[in-house]
Amino acid sequence: MLSLRITAVLKALLLLTTAATSTPFHPKRQDTNSTQCRKTQVLVLGGGTLANASLTDFVIIEYNNDLGGRVAHTTFGKQPNSSEPYVIELGANWVQGIENAETGAVNPIWLLAQKYGLNNTYSNYSSIETFTQDGPADYADLIDDVEDGWTVMEQNVGEFITQNIQDYSVRSGFSLGGWKPGKDAERQAVEWWTWDWEYAWQPEVSSAQFGVVNYNTTFYQWSDENNFVWDSRGFNTIVKGEAAEFLENCTADYNCSGDSRLMLNTIVTNISWSDEGVIALNEDGSCVEADFAIMTFSLGVLQNEVVTFDPELPDWKLRSIYTFQMGTYTKIFLQFPPDEVFWDTDTQEGILPVFQSLDGPGFLEGSGILFVTVVQDQSYTVEAQNSTVTQEEVMAVLRSMYGDDIPEPTDVLYPSWSLEPWTFGSYSNWPAGTSLEGHQNLRSNLGRLYFAGEATSQEYYGFLHGAWYEGQAAAETIIACLNGTSTDCPGYARYEVLTGTTPPDMYNETNGWMVTSFQGYPPDE
Repeated sequence: MLSLRITAVLKALLLLTTAATSTPFHPKRQDTNSTQCRKTQVLVLGGGTLANASLTDFVIIEYNNDLGGRVAHTTFGKQPNSSEPYVIELGANWVQGIENAETGAVNPIWLLAQKYGLNNTYSNYSSIETFTQDGPADYADLIDDVEDGWTVMEQNVGEFITQNIQDYSVRSGFSLGGWKPGKDAERQAVEWWTWDWEYAWQPEVSSAQFGVVNYNTTFYQWSDENNFVWDSRGFNTIVKGEAAEFLENCTADYNCSGDSRLMLNTIVTNISWSDEGVIALNEDGSCVEADFAIMTFSLGVLQNEVVTFDPELPDWKLRSIYTFQMGTYTKIFLQFPPDEVFWDTDTQEGILPVFQSLDGPGFLEGSGILFVTVVQDQSYTVEAQNSTVTQEEVMAVLRSMYGDDIPEPTDVLYPSWSLEPWTFGSYSNWPAGTSLEGHQNLRSNLGRLYFAGEATSQEYYGFLHGAWYEGQAAAETIIACLNGTSTDCPGYARYEVLTGTTPPDMYNETNGWMVTSFQGYPPDE
């Protein structure tokens, strides 16, 4: 999700912040033909970081030429009176949920944004303009109605956990809450703004129970604020900055490619796993053998079988991989002549679909940049077609909103997340009727191979902070093994047979349930 209740998530951000002080653990190596493989204690597969200054024996393998993964930026357009371009975020763009002044709870990503001084601005989603195909229209009552439907659904699904009631879809939850858009185009647009734009999947296939949990644990635990990051260094500064604290030969802008433990531009093709270690084989013929490994590959990569496993993944793990959903969230950026801006730059977005202005105060003021978001099926269409066709389609919508006299854009750019072989999508979604145990199988380890990332987070799936917490959990488990503080090095819980609903007492830390989902916002008085 990347906007209002919408998270940027995107490539797994692993900030493994435990404090190992010794490593007495010396496991037997795998009996394989791996004598030529590079040896290490901990292997991190993916663009996360291993923030542990006392653990020096590690290797990070990253597909791309920089850390951050789906926290990715690029240059776009031109700044006024300059040949310099702007920097825009293709993936994660917001810090979602900031801090709770009453309880003191703080989103860890917000702490990192403050630590590295990221430029960011509150996105005011109450400041909107709404349109139909005929021009401006007032959607205020419809927005109130869909929010009322959400509130009823929120209250209803609270009993699912406490009374062991079967989950249903968001569509069912909305309908039972009195929100029924039917074939009405304006109501459908408002619902898209409320749900699809957030989760990148339709209400018909999304879990009401875990969708509400996902919202509550972020926005009720911390705050309902979404802060848009517009820093010229890129949002991934927080990833690179943390990496620079334990990698060597880093530059002032956190380029740590000079550290041989960071293997950039390296594509993993096969992973061998066992109770004794992990071996990663790479496309370039190299390999790395480790005592433990943390794999942060996206759910999309696992679903598309980009990497093979030896032995093959067991059925219980495959079922979880194929059951959960990978959504696609595509931002289409357009730059117009700054002196010919035709929209209200104080307004964040319009509907049909959602446009957002970066030209307003506190953002990239004077840039003439506007971006529009599409998800799922629309993303697939846009990402597969020629950008000229996409530009024509977007301009047709803008002309229906603002008239035929608006200028043509001077630049257009958008990513193709659904086609990228290292992600195959943007972030995960929880399907209706899928139990906590079913998701736990997604995050459960296979021998010494641990899985982490936004998709493995029970309560924060889709969010950047979900990846942070999951990386931390995997790291703490491995560090305990290396330190000898956990004699049997227990793995995560797994459920090879899934039956019915989840009993209330199963919502615990063993199954990745770290905080109560019954958060109160505003804080209980």
